[in-house]
Amino acid sequence: MNSSQRFFLTVAVMSATIMQVLDTTIVNVALPQMQGELSATPDQISWVLTSYLVASAIMMPLTGFFSDMLGRKKYLLICISGFVLASMLCGIAQNLTEIVLFRMLQGIFGAALVPLSQAIMVNTYPLKDRAKAMAIWGMGVMIGPIAGPTAGGWLTEVLDWRWTFFINLPVGIISFLLAARFVPDTEKRLRRMDWSGFILLALAIGGLQYFLDRGNGDDWFSSTGITMAVIIGIVGLLLFLWHSLLHPDGSLFSLAIFRDRNFVTASLVITALGLGMYGAMIIQPTMLEGLMAYPTSTAGLVMAPRGIASMISMMLVGRMMKTIDARHIIVAGMVLSAWGNYLCTHFNLQISPQQIIFPSLLQGFGLGFMMVPLTTIALSTIKPHLVPDASGVYSLLRTIGSSIGIAVISTIYSRATQMNWQTLGGGIQPFNPALQHYLARLPANSAGGESAVSIARELARQASMAAVVDAYWWITASFILMLPLVLLLKPLPNGAEAAEISE
Repeated sequence: MNSSQRFFLTVAVMSATIMQVLDTTIVNVALPQMQGELSATPDQISWVLTSYLVASAIMMPLTGFFSDMLGRKKYLLICISGFVLASMLCGIAQNLTEIVLFRMLQGIFGAALVPLSQAIMVNTYPLKDRAKAMAIWGMGVMIGPIAGPTAGGWLTEVLDWRWTFFINLPVGIISFLLAARFVPDTEKRLRRMDWSGFILLALAIGGLQYFLDRGNGDDWFSSTGITMAVIIGIVGLLLFLWHSLLHPDGSLFSLAIFRDRNFVTASLVITALGLGMYGAMIIQPTMLEGLMAYPTSTAGLVMAPRGIASMISMMLVGRMMKTIDARHIIVAGMVLSAWGNYLCTHFNLQISPQQIIFPSLLQGFGLGFMMVPLTTIALSTIKPHLVPDASGVYSLLRTIGSSIGIAVISTIYSRATQMNWQTLGGGIQPFNPALQHYLARLPANSAGGESAVSIARELARQASMAAVVDAYWWITASFILMLPLVLLLKPLPNGAEAAEISE
């Protein structure tokens, strides 16, 4: 394959990746408008997100199976066309039941787009350009969480929430046409569908994803539904492992991928990375829009440098990995990310946008330094015919890690806000000089009731801001705790070792 063909192949698979990843977050900001138009409660409208995530997570591990059965090219084309059709149906949905069903279809067809793109990039680019390929892939994966909320807010504000789905149509059509022309097909391999394993894994993933997505809103184990989801998830996982060990040749995906130390270690790190990568993405908009009253467009501009820094660092890493040990780059990324989040623990309600941007740049550079080497190392010692299986499982763990990160940070934020409210509220008494100073700044004609409302509002803001700081402390600690895992990674194989793996 010459360089021009490889370029168009890259555009084809990366546009599909960006389309799928973007759809994971672009809908979030449109939920309030969707809720009103579809006459749904806050709890009901959240199923627009949950149905997509659960369906996507369940289907990801099947990437290798369908790639072998149908051929990688045919399966990619089916996924792209199915995702585009489901997006169109979401855009014309007339009620809550329809949109939840169509979002589930989106998740089913979109689940394989990210692991398929990763597998195609790995097998298409030669080993010497593998880091560059993973840098391009990493930029595509990072665009969604970074640009999704901003793009969703703009489309909802200027056009309508339905355009958060219609935007996929032109991108998907271009991706389909390029993929049909430039993506090479692979040899089909007959594989028996492990229906027992699929049902057990679906129960495990579905229970876990439901627990993570709905736990904070339903107050975790105080909810019978959450408790049942956890029990179903644990039982499903244990039975799946037992079933797969008894039938290793007919399992849903090859268990041989878990014998690879690099793959297992990189998977652990990418799962743990969810707290630092997605947790910060959740907490920053909350601070900017909820506490500092930034408009959505302004908040998007303030958060944009983080994504720009990630993309720049990913482009640099593709070159750096030719001369620097990938493990050292990962450590540098963890240190930069920890430093950037540590600076955020000094935030307050009076900070300027400029004071937010520098820590965001450090976080962005750090994430770029971790994502590309981790993905490259994870698949570096996997045999080519196992790459689709490994890519599907790796993407699944990255998705679960993001759900864990969001759930943990959301819980820390809500619980810390309650605790800080109680702590700070204890200082509101007539003889507190700080309270007297605050009341003295209020307009002279303020009535007693207005003063009480003003005090309560300020107390809520300060308690929430202190909770944001608490969340950043946890994120900082997560990067530091990940450092020892890097010691378990083996260096990338040299030319001779790579040739041996590819046989």
